[in-house]
Amino acid sequence: MNRQETIKAYAAWGAVCLFWGTTYLAIRIGVQRLPPALFAGVRFLIAGVIFLTYLRLTGYPLPKPREWVHMAVVGITLLVMANGLVVWAEQWVPSGLAAVIIATVPFWTAGLEALLPAGERLGLRKVLGILIGFAGVVILFAPELGGTFDRAYLKGVIVLVFVPFFWAVGSIYSKHHPLESPAIVAAGVETFIAGLVLTAVGTLLGEWEAFTLNWKGMAAMVYLIFFGSIVGFSSFIYALSKLPVTTVSMYAYVNPVIAVLLGWLILSERLDWSVVTATTIVLLGVALVRSAKA
Repeated sequence: MNRQETIKAYAAWGAVCLFWGTTYLAIRIGVQRLPPALFAGVRFLIAGVIFLTYLRLTGYPLPKPREWVHMAVVGITLLVMANGLVVWAEQWVPSGLAAVIIATVPFWTAGLEALLPAGERLGLRKVLGILIGFAGVVILFAPELGGTFDRAYLKGVIVLVFVPFFWAVGSIYSKHHPLESPAIVAAGVETFIAGLVLTAVGTLLGEWEAFTLNWKGMAAMVYLIFFGSIVGFSSFIYALSKLPVTTVSMYAYVNPVIAVLLGWLILSERLDWSVVTATTIVLLGVALVRSAKA
């Protein structure tokens, strides 16, 4: 890889860190003004249509019939269950705190992998990393638990705890069901399927009555469509094709930091010693779990 390609690859990686780190803020802004299921569903539906149209125009073949089932499973677990619950929970939970909780995905992945017959075993470093990481989550929410109980906030936090579980399930399923289609084709199909499901859920819940056109909500949706889905994922695929996986995966350490800082700067979310300490501890736990992988 020459110097110009190297610069482009790291620029793409930087775009992933930046844009995926800002998605939590955009979700928080959008879901305050638009109903959650339709906010997420319309976003994925439009992004999926754009993805698939581009792929067809550039000559990518459609997935084989049997691959659609696997893509549907991945799309529903990652985007409907995991991302959809993030959107729902951010009605009450600050964006930065949501990002820190979701950073615990490697803990769930390691635990679920260990339950599989051919999965990687939990070594001492992984167990230590998981314990340290969840200690960070406890520190993060200790101030709220010690004060007045906000039931809606608590409900959002409880739901967010399950988001990394669904993300880990989808990731493990994807790993053990490899596809012949390129990753960008799978992403387009999964995004489109998730959009259909979430839009259907929003329709069944009667959310169209509250789906009003307002500039902040629509601006958040447009940002997520283009920068969160299309630019972010395209940059991810390009960086992954040029850089080592371990280098690209470092975005997972950057995203929560960006989310916490943006939430503080733009929405005046809490940023005190407990948030900084908790975020650091969670990321330390993530580093230990990731470094223990084969």
